[in-house]
Amino acid sequence: MKWMRPVALTPTQQLRLEKLARDSGRSIAQTLRFVLRDGFDFCEWELRESRAADDDVKARGAVAHRDAQRQARDNASVFGL
Repeated sequence: MKWMRPVALTPTQQLRLEKLARDSGRSIAQTLRFVLRDGFDFCEWELRESRAADDDVKARGAVAHRDAQRQARDNASVFGL
């Protein structure tokens, strides 16, 4: 079994982790796992994009997968695909 080294965060990183956890609705431990894997910048970007997508669905509504497939087939047939 490999031993892991302790992780030490700067005060700024700790605040960033706490904010990311709070904003994502996850625990600090869960969030830390993603941050260690993907980095702060990516996790913060992903959260922003996810929220923007949720807002877009609320504003425009969602399309059922079946309907999206049918529309894609219809569009493709117009172009002979």
